[in-house]
Amino acid sequence: MPIKYNKILVIGATSGIGLAYAERVIQDRKKVIITGRRKENLDEFVSKYGSDKADAIAFDVTKLQEIPKFVDDVTAKHPDLDCVIINSGIQRGFNFAKPETVDLSVLELEVMTNYISYIHLTKYFTAFMQKQDKETALVYTSSGLALVPLMSRPNYSATKAALHHFILSLREQLRDGPGNVKVFEIFPPAVQTELHDAKHQPDIPNGRQMGMPLDEFTEDSWSKFAKGEEQIPVGFVEGFFEKFEIPRQKAFEGMVKMVRERGH
Repeated sequence: MPIKYNKILVIGATSGIGLAYAERVIQDRKKVIITGRRKENLDEFVSKYGSDKADAIAFDVTKLQEIPKFVDDVTAKHPDLDCVIINSGIQRGFNFAKPETVDLSVLELEVMTNYISYIHLTKYFTAFMQKQDKETALVYTSSGLALVPLMSRPNYSATKAALHHFILSLREQLRDGPGNVKVFEIFPPAVQTELHDAKHQPDIPNGRQMGMPLDEFTEDSWSKFAKGEEQIPVGFVEGFFEKFEIPRQKAFEGMVKMVRERGH
């Protein structure tokens, strides 16, 4: 089943999950716009699939002050954009039992990349999408670690937990308009991508071989997205989601009802 959206921007598409999703857009015979820091990877993608199917814009999401112009440029060139997949992310290990090994500048970059940039992108793309007279979508790559943290990756887990809570609230805020903006969250398990390569996480032996094969993850998550499932846990994350996240969200639904009834 192909996705219903016709022009999709994939942010963080130079490798891994983002690249795989960009290729699925092409397979669904839809137009894709890809962005990321590595221009050579973007150019290679457009060369492979053709400029009639793909466009590319080199951009670093951590340059927060440039995000408003980036969004303006993208939407001016592609006023029919109806779906944005925000997939940028880095993962690093920290051991606070050895505080002398903790590089706070790296920790702050992880927070900026995995969470703060998502909030800025959401603000500006939402303003565009609310003006559209058709259904649009914001799609976020979260993580199973948003639900259950990994001890050796405390900051990464925290950024994904923060993003998950933000998305839950965002979906409810946008549910009644203006516009018709759907909000999707994808919860990957560990997936075999360069995220775990030794150059990024030297404490993980053979990191590229860790986790679910990328093609298997892509097929599962993309098919659920195409069906319109707003929350998409994949692999072992499905068990966590069913056992305790669904019951926990019942409490969130109660909070939403209370807020709506009180009007604040």
